Amino acid sequence: MPEPQESEGAIAATGMGGAMDLAVSEATTLEKGPEGTGPRDRPRSLWSDAWRDLRRNPVFIISALLILFLVVISLWPSLIASGNPLKCDLSKAQEGSQPGHPFGYDGQGCDVYTRTVYGARTSVTVGVCATLGVAILGSALGGLAGFFGGGWDSILSRITDIFFAIPVVLGGLVLLSVVTSSTVWPVIGFMVLLGWPQLSRIARGSVITAKQNDYVQAARALGASNLRLLLRHITPNAIAPVIVVATIALGTYISLEATLSYLGVGLKPPTVSWGIDISSASAYIRNAPHMLLWPAGALAITVLAFIMLGDAVRDALDPKLR
Repeated sequence: MPEPQESEGAIAATGMGGAMDLAVSEATTLEKGPEGTGPRDRPRSLWSDAWRDLRRNPVFIISALLILFLVVISLWPSLIASGNPLKCDLSKAQEGSQPGHPFGYDGQGCDVYTRTVYGARTSVTVGVCATLGVAILGSALGGLAGFFGGGWDSILSRITDIFFAIPVVLGGLVLLSVVTSSTVWPVIGFMVLLGWPQLSRIARGSVITAKQNDYVQAARALGASNLRLLLRHITPNAIAPVIVVATIALGTYISLEATLSYLGVGLKPPTVSWGIDISSASAYIRNAPHMLLWPAGALAITVLAFIMLGDAVRDALDPKLR
């Protein structure tokens, strides 16, 4: 006897014990969530939810595009500025906008446009390197203190209080005034030295909260080592607040570098920096305001972009704001 051929439709059981034929597309639809949003048994993680929210946030899109533009011109400033930022002509000092030189000239006859473009490289380098150093050092110390607690936590808390008591600008005036190097590394080192306590406290509190969750206690009961608990269970669930604070702090470090350079203890010539240009232009603000307007405007837009990015990331990663 020939075997019965399989029906092209799917068979679905009815509530009365019978069966009915369904098209393949209809059977597939039953496996999906409402309105075809995806399988019901595949819940989204915190990071996938955050990425979905970020893509729909116009603040994130605008700030991300600005930061992407800054990164591109920091890596390849010659794409939009073909001149030399150190080439000056005293005969054109303080002159305004001219063809080929839209931002005019500074007090030494240097092209303000070229120096503004090349100044982005210094600011972005200082901000990114200082943020990475602060995040790594602060997260490591704070995370270990929050995980192990006890005497280690008490000692680190007291050290953190000491560093919090040091005014940042005053500390920069004292520590950087003895440095003769014109590179960015002394400034980055100073920012890491005084910036890690904030990230340390954030990481400590986040780790203390995460290690009290049931899944961590279950993993510990099953014999998981401390290293595995930190890397597999605690860090992925405690890193979100650190990322938010570090993103916002990046803009703060850029403005701090400009402040220290303006005061004469940060970066020094011949390094091209927005802070140095603002300091040089402050004496000519009445006669040649364009010298101050463009580097100050670039600095303000850069800091604002990173702060906007941090706010958008915070809104996406904080479940309380959903």
